[in-house]
Amino acid sequence: MLLHFGAVDYEARVWVNDIVVATHEGGHTPFSADITAALRDSGEQTVTVRVKDDPHELTKPRGKQDWQLEPHSIWYPRTTGIWQTVWLERVPRTYVEKLRWTPHVAGFALTFEARIAGDPADDLAVEVELRHGARRLARDRYQVIDNEADRRIVLADPGIDDFRNELLWSPERPTLLEARVRLLREDRVLDEFGSYTALRSVDIQRDRFMLNGRPYFLRLALDQGYWPDTLLAAPEDAALRRDVELAKAMGFNGVRKHQKVESPRYLYWADRLGLLVWEEMPSAYRFTRTAIRRMVREWTEVIERDYSHPCVIVWVPFNESWGVPELPSIREHRHAVEALYHLTKTLDATRPVIGNDGWESSATDIIGIHDYDPNAEGIRARYGPENTQQLFDRRRPGGRILTLDGYPHRGQPIMLTEFGGIAYAKNLPPGTEVWGYSAAHSDAEFLRRYRELMEVVTHTALFSGFCYTQFADTFQEANGLLTADRVPKVPLEEIRAVTAISRTFLPGVV
Repeated sequence: MLLHFGAVDYEARVWVNDIVVATHEGGHTPFSADITAALRDSGEQTVTVRVKDDPHELTKPRGKQDWQLEPHSIWYPRTTGIWQTVWLERVPRTYVEKLRWTPHVAGFALTFEARIAGDPADDLAVEVELRHGARRLARDRYQVIDNEADRRIVLADPGIDDFRNELLWSPERPTLLEARVRLLREDRVLDEFGSYTALRSVDIQRDRFMLNGRPYFLRLALDQGYWPDTLLAAPEDAALRRDVELAKAMGFNGVRKHQKVESPRYLYWADRLGLLVWEEMPSAYRFTRTAIRRMVREWTEVIERDYSHPCVIVWVPFNESWGVPELPSIREHRHAVEALYHLTKTLDATRPVIGNDGWESSATDIIGIHDYDPNAEGIRARYGPENTQQLFDRRRPGGRILTLDGYPHRGQPIMLTEFGGIAYAKNLPPGTEVWGYSAAHSDAEFLRRYRELMEVVTHTALFSGFCYTQFADTFQEANGLLTADRVPKVPLEEIRAVTAISRTFLPGVV
């Protein structure tokens, strides 16, 4: 009998019938325990969870959770304790503990990895069947060696793009391949369950982001992932699905989950419905050896948890130099960003990594720029006619240099990964504190300013994508396209028409 915790913030200790079965540190990642030996033969069983979450401890990854009692500026109410699902799972004495899928679009193949737990045995095999609808794509059996099975499944390449695209995953066509996995001892089934995967590749080619081998313009919304009454926790699974549907309905093909490791159920719906996700590690706010150890441990768990989701396309360990505030002058801070970049690339060689999003870039696959200039013409002047050398030598959005000395722009894609932030306090009670980067006071003004910014950013040849701030209002931050309870501030179809505007350029620009 396994006891699973989706996430507990921050330090957890778990007893079953007064026997310690698990300890875990980290507020955003899962842990589990085999509680079989702690269970009584019959009668009531007692599970006790003790959680410690010091609000003033700034060396733990906390994201947007405020250290003050009341939320201020861009920080929000704290979440403490169990905030993701807790469940029991009954498994055989020998079972499949973990699956990992790696797609290879170029070779039309998938790497399948299975880790076996429980009683050791030498005569085990794993059988995998892959289907696309009623069509069987593969059925293979692999011997388990040292409690693992690791094989590449090669699919029949359909050839012409029209047929290949039917099997490739994208936001426009989120094709999932259904899997059936069985653990066998000779012909006896020990464990059996369903899974899914997808054929999808993400890469960087010169100055463009590539999806399935083709240039793809990213249209992202910054998504804080908070709800008014339940904070970091979704009120129900349907709320997570609805957020994915709303992002797509507003014309976005992805979201940047900001300072939050979102529930796997959100990623499930993004996989199913077709929405790209940038995953970002919640920041600590002090630089110490303890802070870095905590971040490395938890970030490693994040990558392990979400590696197999096709919707996840970019990893972001640091944001705006939070937790490493002296990147230009203190080498230890620079080393931390570079180390996390290379660690991430080691744990997952299939996805781009942004070492530090916003400014002061060093080790990175994408140059992410945060610029909240409310004037669309200011954005156009800054990023339109200039060459990139002038941009990196002279421009300092937020008063910060874009790349650190010794790390010149090497041709990576450049994206405006935070901009906008137009506060429009619609349907808020009178007297509510409102925060934003600029303000609008009517539907018409809000939509006009959104259109002006979006047209400039979309048509700027320098950019390979954007991330607009933000998806929904979050407490005092009233700069969402939706209110905090997910009501559109202007009609969805009008937002969509602006977000999804065709990307065109003058002759000779591209």
